[in-house]
Amino acid sequence: MTEDIRRTAGTGFFDSVADVGAKLAEAGYLASTAVATTVFLADRLGKPLLVEGPAGVGKTELAKAVARVGAARLVRLQCYEGIDEARALYEWNHAKQLLRITAGRDESWDEARTDIFGEEFLLTRPLLTAIRGEEPTVLLIDEMDKADLEVEGLLLEVLSDFQVTVPELGTITATRRPFVLLTSNASRELSEALRRRCLFLHLDFPEPELEERIVRLKVPALDEVLAASLVKIVNALRAMELRKPPSVAETVDWARTLLALGADSLDDAVVRESLGVVLKHQDDVLKAARKLTAA
Repeated sequence: MTEDIRRTAGTGFFDSVADVGAKLAEAGYLASTAVATTVFLADRLGKPLLVEGPAGVGKTELAKAVARVGAARLVRLQCYEGIDEARALYEWNHAKQLLRITAGRDESWDEARTDIFGEEFLLTRPLLTAIRGEEPTVLLIDEMDKADLEVEGLLLEVLSDFQVTVPELGTITATRRPFVLLTSNASRELSEALRRRCLFLHLDFPEPELEERIVRLKVPALDEVLAASLVKIVNALRAMELRKPPSVAETVDWARTLLALGADSLDDAVVRESLGVVLKHQDDVLKAARKLTAA
């Protein structure tokens, strides 16, 4: 029964929760037990996974790591204000259709219409591309909270039945379900209809011990003591009321910066000179410099 569930519903990338943790680590992503468990359930049940949390905690990287583990194609729908059906699902190649109609002037309209609404004239966008894929696929719907409510409506059919309806061609159903991961920075509340179709995972900034492990994985040449000091300062920065607290990716960038500078410690001078690596607003840099020096 378990094998039947995995074969018909899920993608079968993982065999267990422990397998998720091990394989993601091999792919360069260190996952907590909670993350590994939710990813396993999404994979086994064939359910979309909604990952919510502040920017820079590894939501998008999680989708990329799953794709690497599954040797899968990563199809990404980057959401933004104003994105519509033509950019998310599909659109018709109107220029090519017009050329076809012009070339076949002697045909009846019924004959031309049948021809121009064929596969040759269909431009697939990320959602339809992922549904039609026959190879292992990870569909990343990134920053869902930036899209309008209308786009959420488009997603409901995809996330419920893994199918897309093209009026001129009919309903296209996935023969091989993609692993679907949606990310949100929670800049607006997503609809209950969308949430109901997904498993939910909240990602926050990692605990210091886990962040140290991430830094040492990504920047193995960095001294262990220096890595611990770096993570301690980053956590102090996140505790301040900054416009943009440093992300995990920026922690890693700072570690690489210290290597490039040949720094063997994080003294006040090194911190002040390199704060721009982790802080992206001048008022944040000034605030942090004052507080860190005072401490």
